[in-house]
Amino acid sequence: DVQLVESGGGSVQPGGSLRLSCTVSGYVHSKTCMAWFRQVAGQEREGIAAIVLDGGRTYIVDSVKGRFDIFQDNAKNTMSLEMTDLKPDDTAMYYCASSQYRYACPTGMDPRDYAYWGQGTQVTVS
Repeated sequence: DVQLVESGGGSVQPGGSLRLSCTVSGYVHSKTCMAWFRQVAGQEREGIAAIVLDGGRTYIVDSVKGRFDIFQDNAKNTMSLEMTDLKPDDTAMYYCASSQYRYACPTGMDPRDYAYWGQGTQVTVS
């Protein structure tokens, strides 16, 4: 099984930055599509960024484009989300997810396309 553990959340002021990390254990194909989602209580889970591992394409949704970046760390077993110029609307629980898609990520950032999930890390901007 794949285990995902998020870290790096916290409280920041508007305009601040955070880097979230997702540590992966278990077998994950080198070209797996992984993603970050976020969810505010009472709302649907929203996909914000995805990446094909090992140098593949990245996908950033328009609402965070230019402020957020997704990348795979040199440690190879960590996938990260760099968040800058944070806004109060970015406040949410952030989740790391891994799909069973390889070489490309499914369009639409649908949570149902992702089989493995971490427990989440809270980001609060105020």
